[in-house]
Amino acid sequence: MLDRLLAPLAELPPGRATLVVLGCSLAAAVLVEFVLVRALRTAVSWTDSSLDDVVVRALRLPLVVTAGFGGVFLLTRHPSVRSTLLAPEQWDAFLGNPALTVVVVVWAVGLNRAVGGVAERLQSGERRVDVAPVVSNVWTLAVALAAGTALLAVWRIDVTPLLGAAGVAGIAVGFAARDTVANFFGGLALFFDDTYRIGDYVVLDSGEAGTVVAVGVRSTTIRTRDDVLVTVPNALLNAGKVVNETAPGRRRRLKLPIGVAYGTDLAAFEAIGLDVAAAEEFVLDDPAPRMRFRRFGDFALEYELVCWVPSPHRVGRATHHLNRGLHDRLATAGIEVPYPKQEVSYRSADPADADAGRTDGDGRATPGGTGHRGRAGLPPGVRTVPDRMRGAPEGTRTRGPNQSSSEDPPDDS
Repeated sequence: MLDRLLAPLAELPPGRATLVVLGCSLAAAVLVEFVLVRALRTAVSWTDSSLDDVVVRALRLPLVVTAGFGGVFLLTRHPSVRSTLLAPEQWDAFLGNPALTVVVVVWAVGLNRAVGGVAERLQSGERRVDVAPVVSNVWTLAVALAAGTALLAVWRIDVTPLLGAAGVAGIAVGFAARDTVANFFGGLALFFDDTYRIGDYVVLDSGEAGTVVAVGVRSTTIRTRDDVLVTVPNALLNAGKVVNETAPGRRRRLKLPIGVAYGTDLAAFEAIGLDVAAAEEFVLDDPAPRMRFRRFGDFALEYELVCWVPSPHRVGRATHHLNRGLHDRLATAGIEVPYPKQEVSYRSADPADADAGRTDGDGRATPGGTGHRGRAGLPPGVRTVPDRMRGAPEGTRTRGPNQSSSEDPPDDS
């Protein structure tokens, strides 16, 4: 078939035949770009799905490149042209193999983009396919291996002598890349176990919490409430505990503890709590909010306001609004929200000494005054010391307020 198509070239001179083949290749590329690709775009525009648009957009460049470089490859296959201009080995080295290499690489990239785009649309659409990211990752590896094998075949590279060394090298690479391999299979296990999906709010074993925004071959990326991206290896996620707060549904149960003083009208208190929950926009009506009496506390009757919010992202704002509403309504109704209090009382160790043994600052007994303990409350042989003598160095003589000392400097006033 190929010989029949290229038979007219045998009657042309080699240079003219080369120009004819190159011109036909360029014309084929233009024809594919402006006729075939436009026809495909028009055809897929009538469909409801956007997946075919992604496929056509990803395969446009491989189709055009194949049409252009296909003519160059055919040029190297024609006997008349190939035998006159260059040697057969030179045709393959300078035109044939490079042309096929470009075609293989472009098709590998195009197929990978097509499947990746379809997986992204399936994951972000209303009907999300959980396994789409896993299929995309596996497809990328398969395309890379297929492209590498095709390139080896194009350049006629025999890998048989390298198989023995490849076994030893594989063991070394296996030890060096064991973390990468563990992360890859950990990611597969997480998806097949349906641990989480993109868009789920998860809490990790380390305490970090956030929304899953990307799942790769090696790691998973989580966006926290502080708008910080946290990248976690899949192997750690597979080995640790992951709490998915959006599975099986996105709504979240909220328990708001609140205490009320003993002796409070509990019926009125429960009605206030339910009214505050009903007025909050982030609280769902179904299931209905409930007030639950949990226990008799040390300082209060401990209650919980139990309600549901539409997603884990609403827990913080709903808690704030409910606390504010309960505070204002309970204050208006005169219902006390108790808090721990402590009262400290002091009592003398010896009540008899507290009244009989009080002294003034000079050691004289004062009935009922607040001074130091007198001799009656001290052991035998212990003398009381006035306050102004306390702390004086040993051997220092003290004087009264009207006495003077010879060691004092003269009064210059």
